[in-house]
Amino acid sequence: MAVAVYERILHLLEAEGIDALFGIPDPGFVHMAVTAEARGWQVVAPHHEQSGAFMADAWSRMTGKPGVCFGTMGPGVANLAAAAIVAAKENSPTIFLAGNRARSEEHRVRRGRIQYISQTRYFEPSMKYVGVIEYAERTDDILREALRVAQSGKPGPVYVEIPSHVLHQTPEWGPLLAPEDYRLVHIPAAAPHVDKAVALIGAANAPVLLVGQGVHTARAQARVGELARLLGCPIVQTSGGTSFIPGLEDRTFSYGFSPSAVEAVEASDCVIAIGTELGEPVHLGLTHHWAEGDAARAWIYIERDPLAFGVNRRIDVPMVADLRDAVPQLVAALTDKPRAPSVDLDRWVKAEADLKITLDDEAPRGQPLINTARLVIEATKAFPQDGIMVRDGGSITIFTWTYSQARPHDVMWNQNLGHLGTGLPYAIGACLATGGTRPAMLLTGDSSFMFHISELETAVRKKLPVICVVSCDYSWGLEVGVYRRMLGADSPETEAHWSSGVRFDKIAEGFGAYGEYVDRDEEIGPAIRRALAKGGPAVIQVPVDPDANATEAPNYQEYSTWGHYSPGS
Repeated sequence: MAVAVYERILHLLEAEGIDALFGIPDPGFVHMAVTAEARGWQVVAPHHEQSGAFMADAWSRMTGKPGVCFGTMGPGVANLAAAAIVAAKENSPTIFLAGNRARSEEHRVRRGRIQYISQTRYFEPSMKYVGVIEYAERTDDILREALRVAQSGKPGPVYVEIPSHVLHQTPEWGPLLAPEDYRLVHIPAAAPHVDKAVALIGAANAPVLLVGQGVHTARAQARVGELARLLGCPIVQTSGGTSFIPGLEDRTFSYGFSPSAVEAVEASDCVIAIGTELGEPVHLGLTHHWAEGDAARAWIYIERDPLAFGVNRRIDVPMVADLRDAVPQLVAALTDKPRAPSVDLDRWVKAEADLKITLDDEAPRGQPLINTARLVIEATKAFPQDGIMVRDGGSITIFTWTYSQARPHDVMWNQNLGHLGTGLPYAIGACLATGGTRPAMLLTGDSSFMFHISELETAVRKKLPVICVVSCDYSWGLEVGVYRRMLGADSPETEAHWSSGVRFDKIAEGFGAYGEYVDRDEEIGPAIRRALAKGGPAVIQVPVDPDANATEAPNYQEYSTWGHYSPGS
């Protein structure tokens, strides 16, 4: 049957299991939006195209499939640019669809074209692939290439531009292909590498799993959990991969911010790194906590990008593979070789549990202004068991690394780029991916919350259980700390502070959400539980001590070591 290009694009995306579309409908994309909704898709219009791209990213992280967003020619596409950079740095396989005029417009001599720019040149530096459907008959080739590139090697974003006159053409189409007919769906590890990995694991006395965000965005938690059980070893989370694998919460420790993790790393003689870059937040796997015993420590690294091996450190077994394939290979090879639990595992588990109790006991209570540590503790104690945790902001994020009492199975934040304002769109996209069946709790700072506060209306419109807990110091908290460290406690803090009269709870009510203002720490948990009982979006505003927020960030010294490593390493 002959259908228009916009509908053929939907067919091609459906073949990949994609059924969500994020963007502000405009004259170029209204037909696609209407048709997608009629086919049972989730179609979500944000209040800013950048937010829509962040929602698509979060939807992708929760489903393991590429997210899709779109923007109209000119200003709509321009609004996507920052999100494209974020997606590239976060290794997010987001499909950016862009409208435009005909490509021949680029070569016109006459000036003054309304809403027209040569868009591709602005996206080429950050995208893994840029394609333009100049002729309707090329739709299949170009979109399949985009899907192929986005999901091959290191995942990343792609850009497909469709001139408005092409969108409505109806050529004759070839057959729809299954993904395995035009791209590699399974990428197993080479058998010699599996054998060598099994041998190194068998010879190790103290193996550890280093687990990153990729385990969770690939939705491979159960597979990695099987491997951890067979190895009887601790799981060390990277700062970007702070989700917990169900059933293994107590043996999971945060790299650098947990003494048990530091001790496990220092004692390790074999590391199996899965779903993570060996970047600065883990000291390249080379310096700081890794320095002791490095010469005798074996490294097994599962990574789809062959160019990632041997860059930051030497790797003994470079398993060029998709972790969804390679981990089951290791599990199958080790099934009849289960290991006894690591000799120190019970002690590390107890130490971690004791640490959480100590942090709770020592965090200030009953202060005239709530301490950020106490805010994090009380909020995460009230975190729902099936919830999705979303993090955004500066100081609040650093406090959360240390003081969180929750063990969420899904966590989202913008770790690699550190882009503020992603939190509320991430929370919305994550909730949409689960059909609103799981609540999302956003722990955010007030400055970061202001970036896309308009998306509260989107959460209300979609009736999503998004609970926003907003830590308010009415300033750029980390920057206040920078002023004081660099220029002295009495220095001017130019433009680091803003109005303390902002009432986020009232703004939430104006959007139709539930709002509550909490200025006593013992009321934080009850306020969150009241918000959860409402079933829809909510904002809990919590004013915190601005001085403590700026100057008492826990483990800041650990955070400050990121990016510092020995010359020549």
